[in-house]
Amino acid sequence: MTLRHTPLHDQHLALDAKMADFGGWDMPIEYSGAVAEHGAVRGATGVFDVSHMGYVEVRGAGATEWLNGVLTNDLNRISEGQAQYSMLCDEQGGVIDDLIAYRVTPDALFIIPNAANVNAVVATLQAAAADTAVQVVDASDAYGLLAVQGPNSAELLESLGLPAGHAYMSFGRSSWQGAPVVVARTGYTGELGFEILIPADRTVELWQALLAAGATACGLGARDVLRTEMGYPLHGHELSAEITPVQAAASWAVGWDKPAFRGRDALAAERESGPRRRLRGLLAEGRMIPRAGMAVLNASGNPVGEVTSGTFSPSLGKGIGLALLSPDIAEGDDVVVDIRGRQAPFTVTRPPFVESHVR
Repeated sequence: MTLRHTPLHDQHLALDAKMADFGGWDMPIEYSGAVAEHGAVRGATGVFDVSHMGYVEVRGAGATEWLNGVLTNDLNRISEGQAQYSMLCDEQGGVIDDLIAYRVTPDALFIIPNAANVNAVVATLQAAAADTAVQVVDASDAYGLLAVQGPNSAELLESLGLPAGHAYMSFGRSSWQGAPVVVARTGYTGELGFEILIPADRTVELWQALLAAGATACGLGARDVLRTEMGYPLHGHELSAEITPVQAAASWAVGWDKPAFRGRDALAAERESGPRRRLRGLLAEGRMIPRAGMAVLNASGNPVGEVTSGTFSPSLGKGIGLALLSPDIAEGDDVVVDIRGRQAPFTVTRPPFVESHVR
């Protein structure tokens, strides 16, 4: 399979980035090292190329009302100029994708789906909109997307003439060096941060300006550590066609009072009866690192679940993980993770593992 490239591919190669396949894209995993890049985001400013993410426009008469009847979260909770985390489910309650919806006008929105799921999201929405006035347009190739994250990110953007004063989960249209941009107060790291949508042919210019202004180039390895420290889900690990929002502790992103959305009946029934497993956090007593797929055992040595994501937390100096566990396993319980035949002790906890600074 031929891997796809973002507009910044040559820039990554010039920086000697370690590259790897991520959802069909050749993406930078690290430049100077995941730990150093993690530190740059927690302590200053890092910039990530996330142009592999999709960009899908939803427009037409009543587009917001229509999309609200499809996605899990309630778009009536936000106003124009705000963004919302939501999910697109199948009728069984499985998650096709978790995404961010941006409300522009009553008749226009755009959504940012995960890279590997763009085609499935577009196909599902287009099929659902077939007999309506709503159009669903995949414009992913037209844009680059840069995530500028860290406690100094607002100051850095302002030094480049970009707006940075808006509230968390809001966005605004602006221009940079004559290029139209959307600057959103969103991110996947738990730090103050922004995501900047810019035409594909101007992405290199903005990337270089951000680096020249002091941002550290960061790869997807650091991004994964940062999101795991916050307990943020990754589709294919904590959410999937087999892992519902109820199981993944994501019921807060479901508009239960809405009369309809895809998968509502199945999710409501699961919520009523109680899920067969729940997503929990795991905190190591030492430096042992859990990895996805490893078995979790109770004090008696009986299997009670499976790790979905795991890493070493530079912030804590300990191994951390997320796991789907039996509902009778509670926060504060002691469990063990089978790490290549070694029984490593962990405490069940509620993420985030480190303090969030997004607000």
